[in-house]
Amino acid sequence: MNESVLKLNTHDPRDDHLLEEILSGLNQEQKELPCKLFYDKKGSELFDKITALPEYYPTRTEIEIIESNIEEISACIGKNSLLVELGSGSSIKIRLLLGGLKEISAYVPLDISYSHLIESTNALSKDFKQIKIIPLCVDYTKPFTFPDFDFEWGKIVVFYPGSTIGNFHPAYARKFLGNVAKRTGKGSGLLIGADLKKDKSVIENAYNDSRGVTAEFNLNILYRLNSEIGFNFDTDKWEHSAVYNEKEGRIEMHLVSLTAQNVSHNGTRIFFEKDESIITEYSYKYSLDEFEDLIKDYYRVQKVWVDSNRRFSLQYLSVI
Repeated sequence: MNESVLKLNTHDPRDDHLLEEILSGLNQEQKELPCKLFYDKKGSELFDKITALPEYYPTRTEIEIIESNIEEISACIGKNSLLVELGSGSSIKIRLLLGGLKEISAYVPLDISYSHLIESTNALSKDFKQIKIIPLCVDYTKPFTFPDFDFEWGKIVVFYPGSTIGNFHPAYARKFLGNVAKRTGKGSGLLIGADLKKDKSVIENAYNDSRGVTAEFNLNILYRLNSEIGFNFDTDKWEHSAVYNEKEGRIEMHLVSLTAQNVSHNGTRIFFEKDESIITEYSYKYSLDEFEDLIKDYYRVQKVWVDSNRRFSLQYLSVI
């Protein structure tokens, strides 16, 4: 009988240049903050709540795609593969995937949030005792190495659900996916979610939910800047906004200053005009042709699954 193997290989994901990155972003003409600040424990929990909201179509649509096509997906992944997930968010999709796969050598979730990674991994290990689970705490957008595995495995298949690739500018997304391809090697696979272009109102509603969870998620960045980095944002003087830029094909998520105000950090003062905003996230949407063009230098599209409304796609790519 196979036994579940639960290991932790900890890489310190903290960025020594994070403060420099934050201050640089806040001193640009259009102020911005890195979206990786979303994902502390509270932020990860809030995002899991967002994925269950009625307005937020990507998660439930991707789940429907996985449920409806699990046999084909399993055939693409193949036996004895090493399944690596970039980001260990809601376990619903990975549970569906692990439950439908024939045989894999191990599952390796990567996440920048240590506490969220351990919590989700512990829950999975109880229900999938036959699968080796090897969590890795790492900022996967930066160079890292896999640990030395003490078992045999075939090809690496990376699972990157949820259209997270859309958070990157297309030029950076292309470079990032190229780095993933180089890290995993020729013949490896990438099972990736990509949000598709659609009616503007559907997209904007997904990022402006009626319960205000997305607003709380966005504002949590300011709480983190205050408590962890030493800023003095008055969080009552900011509000959430998300608009779809049709020309650029992206959602732009902002924190908007409700008044003229100064914010400081260790003697450095930053002034905000009333209605001035900080961009906290972009989320690019693609047509199927645009996405194929994005990945063509490193991958070939093997299979594409879309929902009946053509709102979302799940794609299996192979490294060339």
